[in-house]
Amino acid sequence: MKPARLRADMLAGLTTSFALVPECIAFALVAHLNPLMGLYGAFIICTLTALFGGRPGMISGAAGSMAVVIIALVVQHGAQYLLATVLLGGLVMILFGVLRLGKLVRLVPYSVMLGFVNGLAIVIALAQLEHLREGEAWLEGSALYLMIGLVALTMLVVYVLPRLTRAIPPALIAILGVGLLVYLLDLPTRTLGDMAHIAGGLPQLAWPDVPWNLETLRIVAPYAFLMAMVGLLETLLTLNLTDEITESRGYPDRECVALGAANMVSGLCGGMGGCAMIGQTVINLSSGGRGRLSGVVAGVMILLFVLFLSPLIEQIPLAALVGVMFVVAQQTFAWASLRVLHKVPASDMLAIVAVTVVTVFTDLATAVMFGIVIAAINFAWQHARELYADSHAENDGSKVYQVHGTLFFASTAPFLNQFDPANDPVKVTLDCRHLSFVDYSAIAALKTLRERYAKAGKHLRVVHLSERCKKLLKRAGEHG
Repeated sequence: MKPARLRADMLAGLTTSFALVPECIAFALVAHLNPLMGLYGAFIICTLTALFGGRPGMISGAAGSMAVVIIALVVQHGAQYLLATVLLGGLVMILFGVLRLGKLVRLVPYSVMLGFVNGLAIVIALAQLEHLREGEAWLEGSALYLMIGLVALTMLVVYVLPRLTRAIPPALIAILGVGLLVYLLDLPTRTLGDMAHIAGGLPQLAWPDVPWNLETLRIVAPYAFLMAMVGLLETLLTLNLTDEITESRGYPDRECVALGAANMVSGLCGGMGGCAMIGQTVINLSSGGRGRLSGVVAGVMILLFVLFLSPLIEQIPLAALVGVMFVVAQQTFAWASLRVLHKVPASDMLAIVAVTVVTVFTDLATAVMFGIVIAAINFAWQHARELYADSHAENDGSKVYQVHGTLFFASTAPFLNQFDPANDPVKVTLDCRHLSFVDYSAIAALKTLRERYAKAGKHLRVVHLSERCKKLLKRAGEHG
């Protein structure tokens, strides 16, 4: 590796580690867990996915999307059941990758990707507002003004510094600079230490302390599957986004296996489950991190913070981290999607807006599934409308129908409406050279058409079926 690339990855990883700490602590607290569980999870998952995953430059850790789905489990059964859930969820992720299901992310339309990115950008920005509160009350007076001022200063440094030099990541300079300013001037503002104390030892390897029986499996399996699906979905979508930013190609199946293995190790070492984190990934990429080393540095630095550097890290002002995350939210949001809303089809516009809104108010998995359903319904409707038939009479008095399009569940009614069994001649030919059979609904529609002609005392002959259509009909017991 070239020295310049090595230096860029190390600085990017250091910058990203500062942004990982408050997020992982916050997500652990949201899930009613010890903050160290979030930090251990971040160290293990970030490091292992960086070393063995399929997308260098992408950052994984204890993510909020996965923390939200296990709150009820932790409240009802405790942290040990969570560790068992993380262990099982990791196994599901590995199976997903081994079965090469990562390619399913190709089914996610671009409009849904835009909605996903926009929704997460808004979620990242809204999450920072919590740092403007102390307990249940909003900051007031000089404390609020100082916080806002430091946030603005951080954002100014991040935006302006790249115009002067790109030798050092602007986010790193902003965090360290604002931190030094607060320390030297003894400014009374909230720091990372006000969220939680992060000093601790090495994570200990141990099986989750739960009864290993079918009752435990019944409790943890639903949460494990949901956690795995949410984590895989966010990871694969973030991988796609990273591919676009870096103009390179990642390997989704390898990433799924690495993420699953990392989650299993995290569960065995007392850490939370995790997946790719879009905010920290954007920080890493914008800071120059492109190789595996950036993720490894970010993960190892988390452990060093816990073991040795907690007194220094706890002095970092929350305002500096909030400012950096506000910039991340601004850079993550696909502003171009707003300019093209009135230019794209109504279904795409609906998908972008719907996925954005549902992501903000519910969760990522629900939002993406909602968007895919919208896209699928629109796709089916458009293809169903494109089916049509030409017909002409032959010299012997018979009639030939030549149908164009795709025959599937949404187009069976338009297909049947093309024919007139009552008034057609005794011999009718259906030419399928331009017709594709897709599903069992297509077979059922052909069977219905034959029955209608038979009922009218007429014969329907089907010709020019493709080999795929013939196999489909043969498997269903129909013959051309």
